[in-house]
Amino acid sequence: MKKIIALMMAVLLVASVFAACGNSNNAKTDATEAAKTDATQATDAAKTVADVDAVKAKGKLVVGITDFEPMDYKGENNEWIGFDADMAKAFAESLGVKAEFVEIDWDNKALELSGGTIDCVWNGMTLTDEVKSAMSCSDPYCNNAQVVVVKKADAEKYAKADDCKGLNFAVESGSAGQEQAQAYSFKFTEVKDQATALMEVASGTCDAAIIDSLMAAAMVGEGTGYEQLTYTASLNSEEYGVGFRKGSDLTAKCNEFFAAAKADGSMQKIAETYKVQAALIK
Repeated sequence: MKKIIALMMAVLLVASVFAACGNSNNAKTDATEAAKTDATQATDAAKTVADVDAVKAKGKLVVGITDFEPMDYKGENNEWIGFDADMAKAFAESLGVKAEFVEIDWDNKALELSGGTIDCVWNGMTLTDEVKSAMSCSDPYCNNAQVVVVKKADAEKYAKADDCKGLNFAVESGSAGQEQAQAYSFKFTEVKDQATALMEVASGTCDAAIIDSLMAAAMVGEGTGYEQLTYTASLNSEEYGVGFRKGSDLTAKCNEFFAAAKADGSMQKIAETYKVQAALIK
């Protein structure tokens, strides 16, 4: 009996030792994980890209755009104007530099940023998951949607998305319009930009186009260069933002600029100039 008791005591002693070791190991593991978290946070903080200083040093903010009225387009003096162009100029001025506009291949906008060819993408850019994973994005500033553009004579036939299944669409390569064409399983042809997509419809090369509602409101219908076209079905709802390099400190500066421009009314004034005030995010 005494042997049995002694044996049980020994087993309990061994179990307590292992338990103590287990608790010690758990404590060590927790401490290690905490240290890793702290290290990760420190690394992330160190990844902040000092683009503000770099922009100031070169004296210009290089802005990646496409021809996209009413956001970025050429005025009478061959100067880039538009809601986004004017806002970008004002932002650059707040940094003490000039804005320089560079037309880019929209499909390569993330590569242009990461490669340092441009400092930001400011061109009615939809904040998709893909964009947000590839760039550091500003707060959204405008609401938008992708809409179907057809010839005015065909508007009643293509009032809804389901009515458009048999059409051949023109879409800007890499755009939100292309994403919607794919989402609805539409047949489509990729083109350089949204302006080209409209030209394809006007010439009859394509049956329809998918473009931003803000551009459609400015570019098609009565009093525009495309009076024979109109827009019908709205395919989604979305928001615009400005894109910077991952970790860029320009993002925070841009958000500060947006807040100030809303507060002093300058954003509203520029929006009214290009008739996009109804789309502003308050």
